[in-house]
Amino acid sequence: MVTTDEQIERVRELVASVPAGRVATYGDIAGAAGLSSARTVGWIMRTDSADLPWHRVVPASGRPASHLARRQLARLELEGVPISGDRIDLTRARHRFPPGSGEHGGEPRADDE
Repeated sequence: MVTTDEQIERVRELVASVPAGRVATYGDIAGAAGLSSARTVGWIMRTDSADLPWHRVVPASGRPASHLARRQLARLELEGVPISGDRIDLTRARHRFPPGSGEHGGEPRADDE
């Protein structure tokens, strides 16, 4: 996966800007960062997110990855994110990046994870 330092920093800035009590999907961040794929955001998050609120980035299904689910849902619940069972209520908790945040204006990507 080829990414530039600028793309990595943009993703990091966007993740850091998601407020407590809200979440963004990988596709939301990809769109706001002007990236063509939500998978690129996933790769960046796997390799460079230890100092970020990683728990606020979720798949479009609202279900965290199984290996992170318990820890991620617990952190989100402490922040007041609405959760039903093992799924985040994206209708109520989804952070919307301001229009013009990136190439795609902060709109969710079609390939949102």
